[in-house]
Amino acid sequence: MTIVRTPAPTLPLSPRTRPDERAARRTLLDQVARLEEEHSQLFCSTWPRKDFEWSVRSRGGPRVLSLAELEELRDDLSARVADARRALSERTYVEEQNRCLIEEMQLEPGRYRWVRVANEDIGEPGCKHWHVRPRWGVIGMLMNWWRVVISSGCPLAT
Repeated sequence: MTIVRTPAPTLPLSPRTRPDERAARRTLLDQVARLEEEHSQLFCSTWPRKDFEWSVRSRGGPRVLSLAELEELRDDLSARVADARRALSERTYVEEQNRCLIEEMQLEPGRYRWVRVANEDIGEPGCKHWHVRPRWGVIGMLMNWWRVVISSGCPLAT
């Protein structure tokens, strides 16, 4: 009796090499670099204003990020840049409105009694402010004599 061996069915071999991720990694790193540059430019354009969030969360120290982590970093930076742009746009709009208010106060001080606008409200450093007050105290208030008083700024530190 002869035993005939039938060959076992063979499964196609899976490739032992990983797909080349260099092109995708380079593209993601370029995008992250561009977003970081834009983020830093926004930071420089808002200086010396405060109340803007500029921190970027840590990725756990120095290491090579996977593609998924790079995509997450890119998306996070993209959202932060969009938020910073929107906040800066809103802030500059308010500052421009306050500059217009100062001009109107100087033209018609009687319409803006006791209104006070500080340097901080127009996005400038220092503690100078514009304040509409009556000329000559109570007499000026009764006579409707109003003027804009511009402070001389911060007192000198000794």
